[in-house]
Amino acid sequence: MASSSSINSICLSLDDQSSKTLTTTTLSSFFAKPYSPRLLKRRRSQSFHVSCNANEHDQNIKANIDRRNVLLGLGGLYSASNLAPLAFASPILPPDLKSCSKATKSGSKDLVEYSCCPPTPKDLNNIPYYNLPPMSKLRKRPVAQDVTKEYIAKYQLATKRMKELDKDDPRSFMQQANIHCAYCNGAYKFGDEVLQVHQSWLFFPFHRWYLYFYERILGKLIDDPTFALPYWNWDHPKGMRLPPMFDRENTPLYDARRNPHVRNGTIIDFSSPRDEVTTDVGQTVTNNLTLMYRSMITNAACPLQFFGARYVLGNNDSKGQGTIETIPHTPVHIWAGTVRNTDLGGGKLSLGEDMGNFYSAALDPVFYCHHANVDRMWKVWKGLGGKRRDIIDTDWLNSEFFFYDENKNPYRVRVGDCLDTKKMGYDYAPAAIPWINCRPTRKGREGKVDVTNIKPANKVFPIANLNKAISFSINRPTTSRSQKDKDEKEEVLIFKGLKYDTSKYIRFDVFLNEDEDVNTDELDKVEFAGSYVNLPHVHAHNKKNDSDEMFQLGITELLEDIELEDDDTITVTVVPKTGGDVISIQSVAIELLDG
Repeated sequence: MASSSSINSICLSLDDQSSKTLTTTTLSSFFAKPYSPRLLKRRRSQSFHVSCNANEHDQNIKANIDRRNVLLGLGGLYSASNLAPLAFASPILPPDLKSCSKATKSGSKDLVEYSCCPPTPKDLNNIPYYNLPPMSKLRKRPVAQDVTKEYIAKYQLATKRMKELDKDDPRSFMQQANIHCAYCNGAYKFGDEVLQVHQSWLFFPFHRWYLYFYERILGKLIDDPTFALPYWNWDHPKGMRLPPMFDRENTPLYDARRNPHVRNGTIIDFSSPRDEVTTDVGQTVTNNLTLMYRSMITNAACPLQFFGARYVLGNNDSKGQGTIETIPHTPVHIWAGTVRNTDLGGGKLSLGEDMGNFYSAALDPVFYCHHANVDRMWKVWKGLGGKRRDIIDTDWLNSEFFFYDENKNPYRVRVGDCLDTKKMGYDYAPAAIPWINCRPTRKGREGKVDVTNIKPANKVFPIANLNKAISFSINRPTTSRSQKDKDEKEEVLIFKGLKYDTSKYIRFDVFLNEDEDVNTDELDKVEFAGSYVNLPHVHAHNKKNDSDEMFQLGITELLEDIELEDDDTITVTVVPKTGGDVISIQSVAIELLDG
């Protein structure tokens, strides 16, 4: 339990429209119950450092390899005989829609009772590329908490009509939900490898195209081409609750298969989405804002940190999810889904349906509202400047997906065509982003941990399970780095050979300069580096229920704030929060990455 009911580190709010104007905001303006947060004095400028080399790894690959187009989710267009051998890894071969098979429920070996495969186009071999249509007016996606009664009525009507369409209509609500099931739960395969658009650089562009067509279908059904999906701005204290329009029973936007704890204005806790909140509201909001700052800034200085690992067939050594996919994307899914192993009737036990399982997530209308804000984070992140830009690797730009449009026409779409939301015909209504000023300034402890009393990393790892908090000392590759060096290379803490049972929820927190008695209820302190969270899933890269990943945390900023820049060796503490008994780690290192 937090020691105080007040915010420990209230952050300055910053409006999207004015990066120069700062205004203080308190919880009393966000919630009915007043709070008296204490405004912290800043020790340094509000600016943040970006540490990436301009010569990105993906740029080198682009220069050296002439890749073939990668087509995901569509068959009949390419075959193995059409692909010349490549110097490194081969592009991902497209699964054939005709051989699309039953999907598997995340977190179990059970098959989904129905087919998640899309209707097969009549001419599978001649599906055209989608060309963005001309527009006369941008669709403006509104903040879900601020929409009018008229908007809600229109949104409900569009969703109702979508649910009333024939089940074989590719625009129907069920068929739209099945898109996520097919791409995320093993219906598509490349030989023995399962296609999975999560936990890689495909995460953001896949969901952007997905929402694009879903939104246009809704608009078509109510004859309003300007209709835009709302976005659930959970990155703002006012939005850290389920938007009220989704909590009205007997309406098209309501889903009975949600965890009851999301109702009645409950605050989401990004750090413990499965549990009852153990900290007071003030500390929970502060923790959430701190996690947003770490995900958007501290740990996302370079493109592949933000987007996720490269995903190409035959070379999946560096697989892993991006920062926003980890938190808050995954905690929101877990929070909204049913409690696992609860009785759903008919002898069936819950696997987190709907939002808490990939196969069923899109059966909850709030899924699209949630992912609208995930998509907005992509736009906001690029606007933060520095080296925060889209990936330029042609393997990413030429990756493709398959969707039906609002007129039931099948199309192929490219990642490279979805990088600009305005060119796609939509934008986001402005909203404050207070987390941008939530760089922690408070120290959780005085002084430095005595590293001479801590076992070195090479004496601690590998570990077979993370069933308790562990501390270890680790050497840095260099010390006392210049600002120029920091701008060129990001210092990162890397957990290699991270393995866990992908059918389980897992989460662990990482701290610098803390011991095993660290207070994990308060994350708004300079020692907190970040968290890893997993939503049970069907893994992209193997047939087993296990994972082998790399987890990175940027520590350049933390070393400054803790005053460890001149230290050769630092202390790291890892604290399991959920599923530690199914987590193993092969090794840990600190490296300087070009980007």
